[in-house]
Amino acid sequence: MDSIKFCDTTLRDGEQAAGIIFSNEEKRKIAKLLAKAGIEQAEIGIPAMGKAEQQAIYSIVEMNLPIQLITWNRAVKKDIDASREAGANWVHISIPISDIHLYHKLRLNRNEIKLLIQDIVAYAQAFDLLVSVGFEDASRASLSFLIDLINSLYREGVKRFRYADTVSVLNPMLAQINIQRIIKECPADIELEIHCHNDFGLASANTLSALFAGAKWASTTIFGIGERAGNASLEEVAMGWRHLYNGKINVKTEYFHRLAELVSVASGLKIPENKAIIGSRVYTHESGIHVDGLIKYLETYQTFDPKEVGRAHHFIIGKHSGISSIVHLLKQEGIDIDKQQGQKLIDYVREVTSETKRVIEVGDLKKLIGGFHT
Repeated sequence: MDSIKFCDTTLRDGEQAAGIIFSNEEKRKIAKLLAKAGIEQAEIGIPAMGKAEQQAIYSIVEMNLPIQLITWNRAVKKDIDASREAGANWVHISIPISDIHLYHKLRLNRNEIKLLIQDIVAYAQAFDLLVSVGFEDASRASLSFLIDLINSLYREGVKRFRYADTVSVLNPMLAQINIQRIIKECPADIELEIHCHNDFGLASANTLSALFAGAKWASTTIFGIGERAGNASLEEVAMGWRHLYNGKINVKTEYFHRLAELVSVASGLKIPENKAIIGSRVYTHESGIHVDGLIKYLETYQTFDPKEVGRAHHFIIGKHSGISSIVHLLKQEGIDIDKQQGQKLIDYVREVTSETKRVIEVGDLKKLIGGFHT
């Protein structure tokens, strides 16, 4: 599989999640860590929101980070002017293209929206800005109309396009079919970006299907934060592409844990303990069968080493633990026990954990060992 690129929109779509506000300093820290992690592009805000937002964006631009920075704009000239004032050299221009949005939100027909986007693109290009065009609600739009727009804008010098599943109506099969048709009927050198929302829990799956079909860019957020149910998760898409599709990524995945913690603190959102890739309990094991297998050969119960994402395996003692778990953990503490002692410990663990519904710490086991020796 070819290498893919990431446009992380944590600082734009991620912050649009209800109740989230990043401070300017938090935005700079997130942008800096995204750059360190090798993310190719970050969408860093909406300049048309006002002077405060422009200043925040400009403060990130001034950092001269090794990452492309892009702003989000409506197809309105004053939005482009605001992006220029914020110091942006990449502008993403979003236009609704589904009939639902055209007729009920904008009161425009297809020809009118086509002329509008051509005009705004030309306006941005007149200031030597690099342009990406995004198709809002693309997954409910006429595919023929979308393809016509891409071909028309390509002739005007635009090569980067975003297919947005705005209200999350795609499924993996449809995502693949639609993107394949776009790739087939548009110039070979366009760079198509897939932007999925997670209302049905399929954002990452739909993104991966679109990438498999030929999209070059994945629009993601750190641990999937965003409007409503969120966006495709940076971690899930990156690791899925690498391990499930044998694809190439330029991202330094060992930064994922740090990125998630930083965004969690800044947003006030807790990372679910079982969140794929970066959850605190994802690499925590209790089951005796699993621990025994991992001790013997790590690949029995893992598809990748947790070190890839800045984590490590962690074994705990609980109701489902086996003797192997206890023997292994105590041996790491320099304590050897025999099977009889191990069975006594297991019996104790199952009795206590069933009553308390809590795991047993290794320190508690160590205290018990003395009693078994007497």
